[in-house]
Amino acid sequence: MKPSVAWIILCALSATAVAADAPFPALSGPYLGQKTPGLAPEVFAPGIVSTGLNTRDIAIAPDGREIYFCVNAGGYTFATILVTRLRNGAWSAPEVLEHMEDPRWINGEPCLSADGARLFFYSNRPDPAKNEEKGDDDIWVMERRGDGWGEPRNLGAPVSSDVPEFFPSLTRDGSIYFTRREPSGVEHIFRSRLKDGRYLEPEKLPAQVNSGQTRFNAFVAPGEDWIIVPTFGRTDSLGATDYYISFRSGDGAWSEAVNMGAAINSRGGSEYSASLSPDGKYLFFMSSRVPPREQWPEKLSAAWLRRLAAEPGIDNTSIYWVDARIIEALRPKGPARP
Repeated sequence: MKPSVAWIILCALSATAVAADAPFPALSGPYLGQKTPGLAPEVFAPGIVSTGLNTRDIAIAPDGREIYFCVNAGGYTFATILVTRLRNGAWSAPEVLEHMEDPRWINGEPCLSADGARLFFYSNRPDPAKNEEKGDDDIWVMERRGDGWGEPRNLGAPVSSDVPEFFPSLTRDGSIYFTRREPSGVEHIFRSRLKDGRYLEPEKLPAQVNSGQTRFNAFVAPGEDWIIVPTFGRTDSLGATDYYISFRSGDGAWSEAVNMGAAINSRGGSEYSASLSPDGKYLFFMSSRVPPREQWPEKLSAAWLRRLAAEPGIDNTSIYWVDARIIEALRPKGPARP
């Protein structure tokens, strides 16, 4: 079998010394001081957020002074949330978030409430409130305490149930969108409204949102006027899983889901996680992108392999960002916005 370029790069990476303890650079300004993108997606914060680890699930605090993201390795042998904070004009080196240090449990998919007072996330940790010894897949939440976070608690019924739930996404009014895996193994997007401080019984969203063979990890706009859904099993997909977007009209109806196109989706199919910057200007999304064959050299060289191994977003997944105006270009003409 002919080896893939990703396999060649991986071999080169294993033979390349990586300075894991290199000094963290001095960074200041919004978005870790990174140059903001245009309508062509770019890797976000290469070597800082997007590194040799598989990286996904980015969430930014409403004031822009905290950035949370998830890393995983070994096919989710472990996964955890890292945080970098802007303090005294400088960004801190990313560190594992408090309460996320135990390697026995998988933690990821962070999502902040609109006021920044609560951090929602996915975890398979056991629930101490139920005296569990072994956890399952549920949505958890932590309350803000000073500069950090209080003890995690399971969000509980009716959102958390006996079947797996993943990827919380919140609207401005506190409604929560999430993935629920049915006993059949198929996953659907659900929504639970917040009323008088309590979540109501979740409702499965219509086929316009739950298209394809399966779908998961939906991100809803804070104003609830659109939703991005990673979807598998559609004939118009560019890869195994692609990002699709559906828009909500003034009467609450959802438009047919539209493939977000080759600028966002790749043939690789690692499009699993999207989010929006708190100012609404930038779309963040997870992807991995092996260079197209026309960019390969006529002959492989150690220098070329080392360069690829040092660049994020090749075999590993990375966070990309792009001007959010790309979303409006996909909006159907005619329906009024809510």
